[in-house]
Amino acid sequence: MRDFPEDLKYAATHEWAKLEEDNLVRVGITDFAQEELGDLVFIELPDIGRRVNSKEQCAVVESVKTASDLFSPVGGEVVSINESLTDEPEKVNEDAYASWLFCIRADDAAELDQLMDADAYAEMVEE
Repeated sequence: MRDFPEDLKYAATHEWAKLEEDNLVRVGITDFAQEELGDLVFIELPDIGRRVNSKEQCAVVESVKTASDLFSPVGGEVVSINESLTDEPEKVNEDAYASWLFCIRADDAAELDQLMDADAYAEMVEE
């Protein structure tokens, strides 16, 4: 069984979310997702200031195998993006949990309660 950080929440679409202060939610893709995708070659991040709804497609990661849409785990405003990944998308392959993609100021952080904890996510990906 894989190890998934216990302090994160997980979406069925393989994004992780971490609640920080002031309703800021840091978002990335899981280690399982980056393994399935293979070597990432391009990441399209959302624009700062963009308003997104929970479960709305807002970013894209492309690998040598395929392109995959990413979805926002919460509704709110995109307040920052990890610009270093534009030039070095492979950082996500190296450490998926250290390589966040974007941050959202959540309208309602309680939306994170609809996501899975580490155990539930592990169970889902092991099936």
